[in-house]
Amino acid sequence: MDEIRSAYGLLNLKQVDKAIAARRHAAVRYREALKDVEGITFFDEMPGVQHNYSYFPIFVDEKKYGMSRDELYFKMRDRNVWGRRYFYPLISEFSTYRGLESAAPDNLPTAHKMADTVICLPMHHLLSDEDVQRVIECIVK
Repeated sequence: MDEIRSAYGLLNLKQVDKAIAARRHAAVRYREALKDVEGITFFDEMPGVQHNYSYFPIFVDEKKYGMSRDELYFKMRDRNVWGRRYFYPLISEFSTYRGLESAAPDNLPTAHKMADTVICLPMHHLLSDEDVQRVIECIVK
């Protein structure tokens, strides 16, 4: 049985580079289309880092963009574009931790800012250019 699993794993590994290249293509399109959208930011490529492009988080500045992360999330969802509100809800907001002093929002300002502003855009190696364009059109006003 271990030989069968090993053979299956080796077959899957052959597809990894192709999948990463496809996700990179989507990430490049997202970056190019969103780079000048006021109130939308994202991480730049990091020199020397080999990315797998599994996620494409954007950060929504409500004042600059004109709507909150949640408003954009629901706008996308209404158009059948399924982003993810990452770090939502924060673990510190779970009933198990909520009462702890260390979980107080004042003690976790960066975590709350990230949780309140981030959406991970759809990212998959089978996303078509049309799929990516639909995502972009939801965000670009």
